[in-house]
Amino acid sequence: MTLDDLIALSLAAGREIMAVRAAGIDAQTKADGSLVTIADQRAEAIIEARLKELAPDIPMLGEEAVAAGRVADCSGRFFCVDPLDGTRGFAKGGDEFTVNIALVENGSPTIGVVYAPATGELYAGEPGKSLSGKCHPQTAQLLEPMEPISAQTALPQQPRVVASDFSGRNERTGEFIKALDGVITHASSSIKFCRVAEGAAELYPRFGDVSEWDAAAGHAILKAAGGDIMLLDGSPLRYGGKQGDFLIHGFVAYANEAVRAAALKALN
Repeated sequence: MTLDDLIALSLAAGREIMAVRAAGIDAQTKADGSLVTIADQRAEAIIEARLKELAPDIPMLGEEAVAAGRVADCSGRFFCVDPLDGTRGFAKGGDEFTVNIALVENGSPTIGVVYAPATGELYAGEPGKSLSGKCHPQTAQLLEPMEPISAQTALPQQPRVVASDFSGRNERTGEFIKALDGVITHASSSIKFCRVAEGAAELYPRFGDVSEWDAAAGHAILKAAGGDIMLLDGSPLRYGGKQGDFLIHGFVAYANEAVRAAALKALN
């Protein structure tokens, strides 16, 4: 199983999502109140079946599988998958959603792919290599070879802080940006991790709960690009449901150690 395998799989899932969109979207509410569409379910089924072929000994933790009560053994290596991150925006007809696939080893994401089917943005990373590319939204074919990306290596006078239009408006995010004397920039879904990985922002804070499958793929790409993620107390972000669930209670993604130190100061 290679990074190229996971890239191809993310593109296949993206094609299925766009096919469902073209046929009309059927959104339903899950037990926890979140939305799910047939696109989520079909994309995850494609990913799960192919991962079983590529790596039959590695279990998959998937958002829809967990919702259905199928929880993987996450004590060793496992795949962490969100087949459609940004379902609410997708169901409204927006373009801000991604396919997230990651391999987690001993609590740390090592390989990851984030693909935005509607815009064609594609990001991938593994130790020593972080890449970005652009695909045709209709065919999911790469328009040109993927290029290396890297996170910023210094702390600018005004750090760029990426947030979604929704979370970027909350009070805690505003206080954090003010403490840093930073400037806000907007992005959606898991693309926010990728903005830090490609050097377009220095920080991505999240104050509030997110699931591990929302973060693992972007985390792997960011690590490969030279950055990382910490919890709000400064400790490393680990995966595998250590608290008995798969929730992350806030984090800060950062480009480098100087940015991390500034973020910790702003948090305190």
